[in-house]
Amino acid sequence: MHAHRKTRPAASLSPWRRLLLLWLLGPLLWLQARHVRRITPRMPEPPGQRAGSAGQGSLIRLLVAGDSGAAGVGAPTQEQALCGQLVRRLSRHHRVEWCVLAVNGLDSPGLHQLLLDAPKASFDVVVLSMGANDATALCAPLLWARWQSRLAELIALRFAPALLVHSAVPPMHACLALPQPLRWFMGRWAQQMNLSLAALLIEEVGRSMHWHPSTTTTAGMAADGFHPSPEGYAVWAEGLSQHILAAQIPSRHYPDLEPCSAAAIAH
Repeated sequence: MHAHRKTRPAASLSPWRRLLLLWLLGPLLWLQARHVRRITPRMPEPPGQRAGSAGQGSLIRLLVAGDSGAAGVGAPTQEQALCGQLVRRLSRHHRVEWCVLAVNGLDSPGLHQLLLDAPKASFDVVVLSMGANDATALCAPLLWARWQSRLAELIALRFAPALLVHSAVPPMHACLALPQPLRWFMGRWAQQMNLSLAALLIEEVGRSMHWHPSTTTTAGMAADGFHPSPEGYAVWAEGLSQHILAAQIPSRHYPDLEPCSAAAIAH
């Protein structure tokens, strides 16, 4: 479900075609979505530290924020979740002070409020995992992309990162928990969200997008058929680590902060 390879859909649906599909398939999609919510087990956020320090060398302060993906749902521990596996890879090259600020079930407005309530801190890199819950709520792709810009503005004000990485909405057409045609429809909706955000990022500096692969296998999925397994998080983290290391984040000095004090924003 997650990889570093950049993939884009070959074609896109215009807004009126999306609405036409939604109108034609609406009753069936609603019934299927209701059934999925009823039978899919709600997996907990994994236990473990949500802030810490690892590695040696030049310092990178890392914040992973967002929804269930950032929170690590589908992994048994935080060490095997997204941030834990990302820190493990980055710490081979840098000293990493890291923090997770995420809640299962968050949408973009919810994350905006969570970040607004968090104390100010300085980070070099912020990774956002956001979009699956917006997709299931059928947030319009362009509106969702604009929400990501609002999040970016808030992050710049409160955390001042050198790099903000938007992790693309997962390829929902590969989520095994969703029956057809709901899986196909949600996959197309998620693709449109990603394309809308990519278009807005063309002229942006300090913001980039990490794309998921277009396919997945059951080995990368958790038992609920929706979230990544530890193997899925490992592939996701590998792609993100390469993305971040390739950006060559400049070293910054934090004379006014204790080594792990930025991580105090984790709750």
